[in-house]
Formats: sequence, C-alpha cells, structure tokens
Amino acid sequence: MHDIKISNIDAFISGFPPETQEILEQLRATIKDAAPDAEEKISYGIPTFTLKGNLVHFAAYKHHIGFYPGASGIEAFKNELAPYKLSKGTVQFPLGQPLPLDLITQMVQFRVKENLKKAESKGG
Repeated sequence: MHDIKISNIDAFISGFPPETQEILEQLRATIKDAAPDAEEKISYGIPTFTLKGNLVHFAAYKHHIGFYPGASGIEAFKNELAPYKLSKGTVQFPLGQPLPLDLITQMVQFRVKENLKKAESKGG
C-alpha cells in the first residue's frame, strides 16, 4: 500500500483494518462537525482539513491515532492532553481507548478561530 499515492481520505481510511477504519471515520466526522466549512485533502500523505490554510491532520499507526492540531493547538490544550503522548504539534491517542471526541472538537474549533483570525489580519 505504501507505493500507492493516496488521493483522498476515503482511500487513506480504506487501507486500514475495519476497527481502525471505524475510529478514523469517527474522528473525520468529529472534525467535520467542528469545522463544517473546512475542506478535506491529503497533505504530507495523510488526511488534512484546511480552512484558510491547514487546520488539522490525522493518521493511523499500529498502536495509535496521530492527531496534528499544530503546536498552538497542543499548547492551548496541554493540560487536557496530559494523559497522552505529545510532541510539538502532535498528540497520540492509543488504539483500544475511546477517542476524546469533546476535546478533539474543542481543539478543532480553536484552530478554526486561529486560522480565521490569522486570515483576517492578512486581509482575507
């Protein structure tokens, strides 16, 4: 599968086992609900939502779901994210545990506001 260029999020998700596909679809729906105006694409080889620039990315790995709200998104929610493994712009949600959908919603909404504010200050 790694040799195939993934062209959309459906194709990305379809490459995983059914239980992981369910989690990815749940995450995708949560992001869509939190950012209804965002567009979907593949960027950096992983699912990406954009709204006046990149909003959030996500991906699945063997033992976790990677969620990429950027450094500002991690920083703004670092207390809530304390139970999870973090890096500068990434949080890892372990497979086998429910996704913190309310927290993900809050993080996406934070990023929407951030991107819109940034776009506004640039004049559009």
